Amino acid sequence: MIVIGSDHGAFELKAVLVAHLQKKGIEVLDCGVFDATSVDYPDVAKNVCEKVKTGDYEFGILLCGTGIGISIAANKIDGIRCALLNSEYAAEKAKQHNNANVIAMGGRVLGPDLAINILDAFMAAEFEGGRHQNRINKIHELEK
Repeated sequence: MIVIGSDHGAFELKAVLVAHLQKKGIEVLDCGVFDATSVDYPDVAKNVCEKVKTGDYEFGILLCGTGIGISIAANKIDGIRCALLNSEYAAEKAKQHNNANVIAMGGRVLGPDLAINILDAFMAAEFEGGRHQNRINKIHELEK
């Protein structure tokens, strides 16, 4: 199961990604929002990331206008490794090297087709471990 949330700047892209995942038979918890009413993206990031931290979800998806603000907010939460993605290559590396547990994208900077390709690339990649795990361990040390 995947958990997803967006602010008002990306609720349309969120709906596209939810439909894509469901079409693939993947269960999704959609934490909103569902319209253009303004909300604060740190609240969305906290909600989704707290769910990811339970271990009940494969990963989380966060969306705002650019993806920048919501990814910054997510990365303030202990245990979250949120990658702001803008290409399929970055998506692969976010999983292979960083084992990101949350990904972020921008609804105002990515078209739906590219966003779907990025999501699929992330899901198809696998964490490589080894030296990359050592680096992730050092990231966790920075949280202390």
